[in-house]
Amino acid sequence: MNYPDSVRFLYALGNEIKTAKLGLDRIRTLLEALGNPQQACRIVHVAGTNGKGSTSAMIESGLRAAGFRTGLFTSPHLIEPTERIQVGGAPVSAAQFAAAFDRVHACAEGLLQRDAIELHPTYFECVTAMALLLFRECAVEIAVLEVGLGGRLDATNVVMPELCVITPVDFDHEAFLGKSLESIAGEKAGILKQDVPAVFATQRPEAASVLAARAAEVGAAITHSSSVAITDAALDRRGASFTWKGLAMRCPLAGEHQMENARTAIAALAALGIPPPTIARGIAETVWPGRLECVSGHPEIVLDGAHNPAGARALAAYLERFYDPRRVCLIYGAMRDKAVAEMAALLFPRAHRVIVTAPAQARALRPESIRDLADHDRIELAADIRAALALAASGPPEESIFITGSLFLVGEARAIFAAHATLPIAS
Repeated sequence: MNYPDSVRFLYALGNEIKTAKLGLDRIRTLLEALGNPQQACRIVHVAGTNGKGSTSAMIESGLRAAGFRTGLFTSPHLIEPTERIQVGGAPVSAAQFAAAFDRVHACAEGLLQRDAIELHPTYFECVTAMALLLFRECAVEIAVLEVGLGGRLDATNVVMPELCVITPVDFDHEAFLGKSLESIAGEKAGILKQDVPAVFATQRPEAASVLAARAAEVGAAITHSSSVAITDAALDRRGASFTWKGLAMRCPLAGEHQMENARTAIAALAALGIPPPTIARGIAETVWPGRLECVSGHPEIVLDGAHNPAGARALAAYLERFYDPRRVCLIYGAMRDKAVAEMAALLFPRAHRVIVTAPAQARALRPESIRDLADHDRIELAADIRAALALAASGPPEESIFITGSLFLVGEARAIFAAHATLPIAS
């Protein structure tokens, strides 16, 4: 298949939530038939609720700065599925993506014909297998794999990593992972392997106890992000500066929460033997789109995929710290399976006006439903992101516009701004 056809087929398999047929038997059978590509390179496996993508990007950047040929597997994508699979800091090409899909799909069809598997691998299983295939074919030396959903039964959990990393555990996907922090942490702790060292970000007590118990059970030596002693920390709208081991460091990812992600990435890179000056360079060169990313200066427009309560709390703290009392217009859209009322209660009070809309996804919550769940005296409705941007443009020039709530919405917005060269795009 060509690239558009491969993407259409993958989409037809359904998104990760709708088709969450959790379990590892199918992906193991598929990878074995493909020659076990997951064994071809060193692996860093990253789980968590929030910050796992940012942390993965920082770890990969640090490894690349150290001279390794790196792979990075993340989800979801913002604009194109190729973003999920990166080699050497760049997404694979459409041709590489399509060729990898052809191999995985043909292998799956053969397994189905032999009754070796009962169902075609899911969207996420296919893309996981494609990533591991491409990492092998591209001679990747070390790859960073971000867990898609949970950890214990996630398709990525077929790997035997050199290091496991768990970022902060919080509430998300409760229908699949459980309704308590303890049960969610238990799912995340499922990536821990016998005698494989682990790095843990600072956790809530309920999650910390579960992670520690599982680490003790499998004999995983733990390094805590709190062991990374930083001083002279100074936050600004576009990132943070701080000192570690006498080195002046810069984290280009905005938000106070990114300081914890940076500490976790530093601990992981140090555990992998990367020298401090190289770690500093790698962190400073990290690019992670769609997370407090400024895509326009006049007017100021910021994209942030705050898609769960923890992300909403982080964005609310950022707005309170850097934009109070500045006028803010919030463009918000979300999926039906998210805690929208809780997130709206956190975010909407920080905005002078709110425009609710919906990404072009079947799971999107209707704007009218978001309005009915929220308490704000200036809520406007827009059918899609273009209509929302047109409404936002009616505000005063000094008003800052934040687009948030769903990574799908953020991706749609980013595609619009990337296509207009007259608008400044800031990484």
